[in-house]
Amino acid sequence: MNRKKTSSTLRSLSAVAIVALLIGVSIPLLLSNKSIDADHESERAQSDCYTTSPDVPSYAVFAGDTIVLDRYDLRERMDRELMAFTYMHSTTMLIIKRANRYFPVIEPLLRENGLPDDFKYLAVIESNLSPKAKSPAGAAGLWQFMSATAREYGLEVNENIDERYHVEKETIAACKYLKEAYEKYGDWLTVAASYNAGQKRISSELTKQQAERATDLYLVEETSRYMFRLLAAKAVVEHPRQFGFQLRAGQLYPPLTYEEITVTRGIENLSDFARQHGISYAALKEANLWLRQTSLMNRSGRTYRLKIPTRESMYYDPKATEVHNPNWTVD
Repeated sequence: MNRKKTSSTLRSLSAVAIVALLIGVSIPLLLSNKSIDADHESERAQSDCYTTSPDVPSYAVFAGDTIVLDRYDLRERMDRELMAFTYMHSTTMLIIKRANRYFPVIEPLLRENGLPDDFKYLAVIESNLSPKAKSPAGAAGLWQFMSATAREYGLEVNENIDERYHVEKETIAACKYLKEAYEKYGDWLTVAASYNAGQKRISSELTKQQAERATDLYLVEETSRYMFRLLAAKAVVEHPRQFGFQLRAGQLYPPLTYEEITVTRGIENLSDFARQHGISYAALKEANLWLRQTSLMNRSGRTYRLKIPTRESMYYDPKATEVHNPNWTVD
């Protein structure tokens, strides 16, 4: 660096500082009116940016039942969950994108099994609609079954096969559980609470606390919140634009299409099987998450249907994406 130039610069700055002190003007103002204007502009911009709390409705409807939110605890529990869904931006956007893929699979199965359509939102709060989801406690899949419960409701779960990751089969298993619980409680939100806490716990608490519905119970926080997460998920995913989420059709994930291969014997090498059907091992595993190893043993001689993704499905055109719910997009 040129020492003469540096010395000259320092003398100039010193002179500016002395003048500033004599006339009582700050150095930034003396040096640059533009910087002050920028600061003022920034302050004005910040004053126009604010975070709001979503409005809590006076009531919510779930599975045909109306839940009036006039009691303070009901209102504030709903408030908390609406804020959570509104401001966990990336997760909520992913849920909406995935809903376009998985709701067309889940909805017909709920209908065929006599379950209210609103229970698709239970899969939302259980797994964020990720078929690969696994909890620290060991619950797995869209519907987050524990191994023992999954077997109880007809799913195969072992080292080689885990049908908790089979979207259609696990949805049917969830339907069985929910219908059984409704026969016991006759109230859909109590059914939802039992899905989280277990029927034994909910039945015990209803008896001990002399209550008729789970919304009136004093429960552990997770279960207490669970019912209102369900209500909030429905509110936000049904009408995301009301909560500030604006997506275009091409940003949603389209349903995947497959050819199905029926097998009644074991497959020694799934990588070879995949290549024989024109796809990679990775693509085969993604389409059949319930295959947990590199082979399908099938010692019991069961019949399985393996999905082979179509090329159109694997290399889809976002511009051609069909929207399952027009409320999801601004297109």
